[in-house]
Formats: sequence, structure tokens, C-alpha cells
Amino acid sequence: MIVLHQENIKATLIELYNDAKNDKTRIIKGLVKSIIRPMQPEDFKHAYLSITEEQGLFLVDLIKKNKLKNIVEFGTSFGISTLFLAQGALETKGRIITTELIASKAEKAMENFKKAEVSNIIDVRIGDAMQTLQNHKEPIDLLFLDGWKDLYQPLFNMLESNFHTNTIIYVDNANMSESRAFLKEVGRNDKYMLESIFEGKVVLIRIK
Repeated sequence: MIVLHQENIKATLIELYNDAKNDKTRIIKGLVKSIIRPMQPEDFKHAYLSITEEQGLFLVDLIKKNKLKNIVEFGTSFGISTLFLAQGALETKGRIITTELIASKAEKAMENFKKAEVSNIIDVRIGDAMQTLQNHKEPIDLLFLDGWKDLYQPLFNMLESNFHTNTIIYVDNANMSESRAFLKEVGRNDKYMLESIFEGKVVLIRIK
């Protein structure tokens, strides 16, 4: 059964990556709007802004090697990263909570999860992550940060009480200015160690 689910996920990912080939155009359209005002999430409601396949396969391996089960994702988009998380979670009998601000994206992601037949292990929450994750009280094995960068710090602070010795925090777009400020702040705490990968685009935070 797991093999069948994995094949369904792979087939869905192929479809999504093919559609994401036009992402540059979508992103440019979003950036044009930011010329006259600050960028807003709605500017990119049609863009995938997804992780690469290499990053996705790394995530699957990370989950399997560390036997991560309780996964929280910030930034579902259309579900590409979530599907990679699901590939790993199927092997560890884990579950995923994922949150997306833009309803149209979340709804499309849920269609993709249904197509991949993994909806049963994914809890999609629509809205501001500071609200959708506000009452989270369960241990977090993996926190995947790939949403609006100015929320990395407050989300980290809000969920920190759910971290444990083996928790891993995956920080995407770690080379962006707001992400760097967040990582600098985390790095001041001797409790955490930071590992830069993918040429600085990603940083893993682990607990010493």
C-alpha cells in the first residue's frame, strides 16, 4: 500500500513541477505590483514558489533517517513541499499539519493531496499561521519554514515550547534578509546549532 501511495505522490509531483515551469512569469507579475507598494502574499497567489526536487528528496531522506513523525509546515502553497513531507511521513507513520494564508492555494493543494491519496495524513489549515498554529501543544519533530519571512521569528517563538532534543527546524530561503535576521537571533542562543546547506539557501536548526 505504501508503494502505491509513493507512486501516486511521484505522479502528482511530476504534474505540479510541469505546471510550475511558468513560475518565473507569475513571480514577475507579482513583483511588478510591489513597485508602488510593499509586497503582499496575495501578489503571488498564482505562483508555486516551490522547493526544488533536490530539496524535496533531501527532506524525504531527513524524515526517514531521523524517524520524524510529527511535522508542521508553514507555507503550503500548492502542496509540492507537503507532498515530499508526505513521502517521508508515510515511511515513519507520521502526520503533517500544514498552514496556508491564501485560501485558493490551500484548496488547490487539498485537491493535489486527494489526487496523491495522502489526504488522510495531512491536516490543512487555512489562514494566518499565527492563528492556525496558536494552540498547538503537541511535540514537533520537524518544523518546515517556507512562508512569509517576517513570520519566521514569531512562529519559532510561539512553537518553541513544543521542541524537544531531536527536533529539526528546516529554514528555506535562509539567504533572504529577514531570514538572515531571524537566524542571527537564533544563533545567539547556545541551545541551538545551525547548519547551512544548498549553498546557503537552506539552514537546519538543531537542538544541542
